[in-house]
Amino acid sequence: MDDRAVRYSDTVLIDDSGERQLGDFLIHSDGTWSESNGDEDVQTTIDGSSRLLTRTFQNWHTHMAMSLNARDFSDGFPLQDWLEKAVFPTEARITPKHVRIGTYAAAAEMIRTGTSFAADMYFFPAIVAEVIDDVGIRALCGGPVSDVALPSHPSAESALAELDGLLSTNGQHSRIDYAISTHSVYLCSEETLTRARDLAEKHDAVCHIHVAETRKEVADCYDSTGMYPAEYLDSLEFMRPDTICAHSSWVKKSEIAMMAERGVVAVHCPTSNMKLACGGTLSLPAFRSAGVEVRLGTDGPASSGSGLDMRVEAKFASLVQRHDHWDATLLPARDVFALATKGSQDWVAWNLDDIRMRPLGRSSNRHLANLIFSGADCLDMWVEGKAVRRDGKTVTLDESKIIEDLDQIVDSYFQDLE
Repeated sequence: MDDRAVRYSDTVLIDDSGERQLGDFLIHSDGTWSESNGDEDVQTTIDGSSRLLTRTFQNWHTHMAMSLNARDFSDGFPLQDWLEKAVFPTEARITPKHVRIGTYAAAAEMIRTGTSFAADMYFFPAIVAEVIDDVGIRALCGGPVSDVALPSHPSAESALAELDGLLSTNGQHSRIDYAISTHSVYLCSEETLTRARDLAEKHDAVCHIHVAETRKEVADCYDSTGMYPAEYLDSLEFMRPDTICAHSSWVKKSEIAMMAERGVVAVHCPTSNMKLACGGTLSLPAFRSAGVEVRLGTDGPASSGSGLDMRVEAKFASLVQRHDHWDATLLPARDVFALATKGSQDWVAWNLDDIRMRPLGRSSNRHLANLIFSGADCLDMWVEGKAVRRDGKTVTLDESKIIEDLDQIVDSYFQDLE
């Protein structure tokens, strides 16, 4: 790896406080930035006069290889029908080859739209990690755990056994770690959840789970346990620091307070919740007031209204919070951009000559608003000092080949079903 910095001259940089900086800057391989004197030994100097430098987006809940499924896959289905009649039957025959190609397609989309990290939850996590490593971005690769047989494992016991080995490698790679992706309280028994909790404690690892996504999930959990999903998980001591609670849409104030106390991460997935008509989304004011760490996620490409494009997810996060709370002041561009990029160590350069980024504003202050609410072309991406994308072309993968592979494997999959 070339540890020398990259210089952008005459450019605009949004720093980690959301402040706009103008001038010549160095992007260092450790993710930091500094002003340039112009005489440093650098990898390359890039004319930044038509570029906006920002942190990359972070996708905190997704199922990347679901890019194998069409964007309108079972469009119009409610969640349970979507899962039980469309997704689960279709995924029953998925192989490592399918997941490899689907993950390459997902990585191509993420890079093209300015995302360098995903907290993933999908079959064959070791395959997912290989692809992410190959294309040069970052991921928390979650191995799914369920009491229902999965394409990757016949039982929860088998899935946890594989994860025991994968989790022992955490910390050995600067860009990739593994997590335990227990699906939900309705697909994991108490025994499975407690075993996952114990494995997470053994390896100091993260658990990633769908929580209170729908009213039905909440009602069913209460009927069977006398507790709501977040309460139930806490009664099992499952709610540990950094546990990722995807959706968290239908939770009580007491549960939100508990989540804050436990130090979990709640992930807002607005477009998926709206597309599947879940009836509610995470209430950001309540979570913020309680002090819960909140991130954004797209969910799977097949269920999301944004695919894997975090620019779209950020836009809808802002709009749905304003709509649901009757408050037009919620999540202005600067705030939702901070929510969507928090924790990023990487850099992306956006095209200021993209018509969607104009006008720049009388005081040239509309950069983030234009980016979030209109979008822009991603020109460059830098991860650990390496160019993942340059001048509008991803350099760590071949998009044309990926498109060809994706079309072929999806066609052959459905032909085999005929």
